Amino acid sequence: MSAATVTSVYQKYETVIGLETHVQLSTLSKAFCGDDITFGAAPNTHISPISLAYPGTLPKANARQVEFAIRLGLALGCQINLNNQFDRKNYFYADLPKGYQVTQDSQPICIGGNVNIWVNGEQKSIRLHHIHMEEDAGKSIHDLDKKYSLIDLNRAGTPLLEIVSEPDLRSADEVDAFMTTIRQLVRYLEISDGNMEQGSLRCDCNVSVRLKGATKYGQRCEIKNLNSMRFARQAITYEVKRQIDWIEKGGTIEQQTLNFDPETGKTSPLRSKENANDYRYFPEPDLLPLRITREYLAEIERDMPPLPEFFRQQFTTIYQLPTQDVQILIEEKATALFFEALCQQTNAYRTAANVVVNKVLPYLKETQTTLSDFPLTAIHLAEFIQLIENQKVSSSVAYNQLFPALIAQPEQSANNLAAQLNLLQTSDTDFLQEIINSILSAHPEELKAYRKGKKALVGFFMGEMMKASKGKANPQEAKKMLIDALDQK
Repeated sequence: MSAATVTSVYQKYETVIGLETHVQLSTLSKAFCGDDITFGAAPNTHISPISLAYPGTLPKANARQVEFAIRLGLALGCQINLNNQFDRKNYFYADLPKGYQVTQDSQPICIGGNVNIWVNGEQKSIRLHHIHMEEDAGKSIHDLDKKYSLIDLNRAGTPLLEIVSEPDLRSADEVDAFMTTIRQLVRYLEISDGNMEQGSLRCDCNVSVRLKGATKYGQRCEIKNLNSMRFARQAITYEVKRQIDWIEKGGTIEQQTLNFDPETGKTSPLRSKENANDYRYFPEPDLLPLRITREYLAEIERDMPPLPEFFRQQFTTIYQLPTQDVQILIEEKATALFFEALCQQTNAYRTAANVVVNKVLPYLKETQTTLSDFPLTAIHLAEFIQLIENQKVSSSVAYNQLFPALIAQPEQSANNLAAQLNLLQTSDTDFLQEIINSILSAHPEELKAYRKGKKALVGFFMGEMMKASKGKANPQEAKKMLIDALDQK
């Protein structure tokens, strides 16, 4: 079979993906007891009789988990369910001491809603089915002992939100955009750190394929616990190809739960997928139904912080910034707030964006620091920007010499430091004329070529002039005087 034929076979099919995204919340304690949930503690130190499911112990709902769930639901346009209940989901895992998980089934806290993602410059809305509260299981470790699997129960009982999407995603790119958007949102809301490498954010991908134009969904397979976007991309790519190859051979896709092995890049069956009745859901008898008052809901809504879409609109429409700069500036909440504060001190928005994107953020990355440690205030930077805008310091000199000098001496004002370092541009005609005469004398052949009609050489002479003046020549005045000298016969 030719490569073109193989490609055309895959192009006949459409990928359909639904996501179950798990967000580990930044509460101080577990979902139903007071155990600490700080990441990185020694194994089995953040446990108690409740999280270990000792007989006679009773759980208690974590109020912060409820608050965080409502915050996320409001941000995603969900309907907040005022009447909630917790349910038991029965299944056995070695790292789940109770033998069941406390979750929500029939009455989740958030219903509907949508996640707006951006892919290749275009926006797409992904519908949500619901968001529910639950607890996490512990962690099984299989590679520390040749004979036994080891169990760490520190994570058992950690509060989670599970975001269940409709099957609206159509590619690994869209999954990446969805997870990136959720990570950004939970950080803005300050309900989770969103660190995928630490398991704070992970997803299960329900993947199926169908012929293009078909209205009926294919049989889905669920790929469990993907905590890296690179792994998610690899897993989806492999699974889509596996399903299409099997269908083309006349096979039928069976509903399965799959594991993804990053070393092989392949998915493999864990078990046949359970249906809801296999979990034997029933209301959690040890927890009372949860009633949310409209007053409490209004209080949370009133205290909602500005979200990425607010800053996107602000930076795009009011500050007239290019899309690429906006994406960088709103990626982290601290950056968006810092830039917003800077724009209160200057109306040179484009220059301000250039300074933050090309100088401030690279400095933070290089020094492995955060904006809270950045030595320059918005007022400092606004003064620095004004020097560039007023052409008192050239942008190249400002970026390469004045900026690092300000970082080293943050107690100094930009104006004073530029003067001390002799970086201020000059319009002194005697100074400029002396440089012009020197340059023309040093380049007689280029001067002759210019006067014979090769006018593009003005750029060469300007470069030499700026170099000779060490960036101090005012470009407009220098160019005017230079052209006058070049045009003299």
